[in-house]
Amino acid sequence: MTTTTTTTLTQLSTAMFPVRDQDAALAFYTDVLGFEVRADVRFGARGEHRWLEVAPPGSAARLALTPPTDGRPSGGAIGVDSIDVLAEHARLAARGDVDLDPAPEPFPGAPLLFALRDPDGNTVWVVGATPAA
Repeated sequence: MTTTTTTTLTQLSTAMFPVRDQDAALAFYTDVLGFEVRADVRFGARGEHRWLEVAPPGSAARLALTPPTDGRPSGGAIGVDSIDVLAEHARLAARGDVDLDPAPEPFPGAPLLFALRDPDGNTVWVVGATPAA
C-alpha cells in the first residue's frame, strides 16, 4: 500500500559542521573565505551553548559551526558557488595558509570545481556553473 504525504519541507537552509573551536572556525570562514556572520547567540540556562551561523554574502543557505557532539569533528562537506572558480583558487592559493587542492582543470560535462579544507578537516567544494548538456 502506498500512502501519499505532502511534505512540509520547503528548502535546504542550514548545513552543520562540527568544529573544535568556534572562534577559530569563525575566523576561517569570515577572514579567509569572506563569509558573513548570520547568527551568534548564546543559549541554555546559563548561556553555556552557542549557535553560530555563517554564509557567503547573499546566500539563502547558512552554515552552522557547532561543537562536536562526541568531542571531535566528523569531516562534513558542503559546496559553494563561485562566479570565477580559477580566480578564487588563485586568491586562496596566494594566502599560503589554506589546505587547498591543486587548481582545477576543465572536464567535459562537469562543472569546474576544487576542494579546500577548514582547520577541522571539513571540506568546502568551490563550484562553478554547471556546463550545458
